[in-house]
Amino acid sequence: MSGTHHTTGHTTGQTAHEGAEASRRRTLRREVPGTVGLLADAGDFAAMRRYRSFAFEDHQDYLRAVDALLRSLADEGIHTTVALFDPQAYAEFCDDNGLDPDSAASRTRFTAELAGSGPALPYTGRPVDEMVPLLIDEAVRQSTWEYATALLAGVGACADCGEDIGRAAFERATAALTRLVEQAGPGHHHLVCSVPTEEEQLVAVLHAEAPDDPDGPPSVADREGLGFVAVLAAGLALGGTGGLVLRSTTPGFADRVHGWRLDRGRLVPLSAAAVFNAYCTDADTGEPVAPEPGVEYCPGYEVDGPDPHS
Repeated sequence: MSGTHHTTGHTTGQTAHEGAEASRRRTLRREVPGTVGLLADAGDFAAMRRYRSFAFEDHQDYLRAVDALLRSLADEGIHTTVALFDPQAYAEFCDDNGLDPDSAASRTRFTAELAGSGPALPYTGRPVDEMVPLLIDEAVRQSTWEYATALLAGVGACADCGEDIGRAAFERATAALTRLVEQAGPGHHHLVCSVPTEEEQLVAVLHAEAPDDPDGPPSVADREGLGFVAVLAAGLALGGTGGLVLRSTTPGFADRVHGWRLDRGRLVPLSAAAVFNAYCTDADTGEPVAPEPGVEYCPGYEVDGPDPHS
């Protein structure tokens, strides 16, 4: 009996020890963030199906499985980032690092890299089908930022004063954005800046909230703000054409639309008639479009000084 009692006590103590260890591991697991690489569209999903180790056959089934995985991780208290998985970038990554692309381990390593470099968003409980367009928008925003900053870096220095034209344009664009939002008054402001370049049309969108308190600073998302400033700065530095539209919504008042054009390195206010014509003309056909009810078409206002390098 004594032997039996000793064995049982030892087993019970060992079980308790193992349970405590498992509890500690679960606690530590909640301290470790995770990243899930998402194949957002059917084309990317189809590209991954050429790998035999990739287990899914249907894109919708795959999205449902990812959604369930994200919810289960959240239930465990684990913070997860969702990143866009680009099959072409993955193949290049494997080639550069001598990895077998037909391997779950290689996909895991690439996904870990995405957390710090690729388009990604934190998982907050939003369904995957709602996250897909947000991730695509984030990818476009990141691509636009990279291209705009590359353009700014390539402009060079002013021949007369030696100042870095790209850096100076970025500072001017930052100041112009501050004036744009502050002078628009309280409410929600939606800004769109468009700059044509040799390779592509740069477009940046920004949402800002200005409080009723005139001393309160406007609220602008950092990521949107940087991308918007970079595109506007590229337009200023390149000295070509482009445009900017600001639409303001304030409860109890009609929406207001203001406009500006980029001209020889300066943001020039448009007249109310020019704003009306631009807003009420089909960009593809040039045909008139009926004005939107409840919208006032207003002139732009001064937000930018002369280009010091013109």
